[in-house]
Amino acid sequence: MEAYAPRQVGLDPIETASRDEIAAVQLERLKWTLNHAYDNSPFYRRQFKTAGVHPDDLTSLSDLAKFPFTVKQDLRDNYPFSMFAVPTEQVARVHASSGTTGKPTVVGYTKADIDMWAGCVARSIWASGGRPGDKVQVAYGYGLFTGGLGAHYGAERLGCTVIPMSGGQTEKQVQLIQDFRPRVIMVTPSYVLNIADELDRAGVEPGACSLKIGIFGAEPWTAEMRAEIERRLGIDAVDIYGLSEVIGPGVANECVETKDGPVIWEDHFYPEIIDPDTGEVLPDGEFGELVFTSLTKEALPIIRYRTRDLTRLLPPTSRSMRRIGKITGRSDDMLIIRGVNVFPTQVEELVLKMPDLAGIYQLEVRRDGHLDKLDVNVELRPQVTDDDHGKATALAAELQHQIKALIGVSSKVNVLEPESIERSLGKAKRVIDHRPKG
Repeated sequence: MEAYAPRQVGLDPIETASRDEIAAVQLERLKWTLNHAYDNSPFYRRQFKTAGVHPDDLTSLSDLAKFPFTVKQDLRDNYPFSMFAVPTEQVARVHASSGTTGKPTVVGYTKADIDMWAGCVARSIWASGGRPGDKVQVAYGYGLFTGGLGAHYGAERLGCTVIPMSGGQTEKQVQLIQDFRPRVIMVTPSYVLNIADELDRAGVEPGACSLKIGIFGAEPWTAEMRAEIERRLGIDAVDIYGLSEVIGPGVANECVETKDGPVIWEDHFYPEIIDPDTGEVLPDGEFGELVFTSLTKEALPIIRYRTRDLTRLLPPTSRSMRRIGKITGRSDDMLIIRGVNVFPTQVEELVLKMPDLAGIYQLEVRRDGHLDKLDVNVELRPQVTDDDHGKATALAAELQHQIKALIGVSSKVNVLEPESIERSLGKAKRVIDHRPKG
């Protein structure tokens, strides 16, 4: 199947098509994907046979629920290339996860896959307010991580000037912002706050710099963090969503005119929301785990991939395609503290509502006898003074109360001096779990 690549400039016709037209495109491409996976991927042929299904069993979009899920462990078990559906000589590029929690997950792309991916990211940058001729500073990491090169190729496709800075070197990031004057930055939301801090240290008023648009992804972030970023940098902060196993950044993206949740590019990625415990498909609007099936990928078609991201499907607004709500957490990074489910983003919301605290935090979990103990480490803002620790003590007591009242878990809050918590150069390390494994 020839993958459909979005146009270089402006809205693609599919973005304003009727829901019936979108569904017809999805059904045609879904049939092709299932047959392509069954015919060319030994893994999926086995999976389908074990589940007692065949691509011919799909006659409507709802029939997809008959087919088995794919999970991250499947990619690890088939490391490196056993899930591919094309010969390796047809694979133009591979990306991979870091493998810090096991074998890396490897994903492959044909030339058509890369072309489609670049088109989706170009569409995403346009939706964010980026335009041909804009300078785009890409501060996602380059290399096996999909973020840097995914953003890079998409910005080039749109006709932007790319500044391939990659992650880290915060002082140099600021120097390039001052010297090259990019209009757009693509980076993790936690790291852009580091850049804002460095602008402060350099004596630059962050809101006076050239940046007008920030396209942020690779980690969950809250409405409060969006407000913090926009206030400090004077930019539009827009959410881009993606994950390597599906393709990388550009699976979905917010529209700058509404900022009401990332629009899924449904002509390439078919979404479902399931009950994380039962696997049952839930109606639009219900809260659950996000699942994706690729519709146009050649090298690594992905069938019903369980993202572990918790969200819900929302109706179309600025485009004809459905949106996803803010990712509230992941079903596999949820902490259970004394029987209470805790997501880091819940704590983040409370921290960012307290104006004397910086938006940097870290959760530490320890086992104290038979009980779990939660420490919440936060920082004072640089301009806040703490005479005789009275301010820090009061802030700690207030945040501790809010966590207990609104999340339902007891904690110890440590209010630290500015820059006491280690800064990340990429995804922020929000949780340190000291509990014994197993």
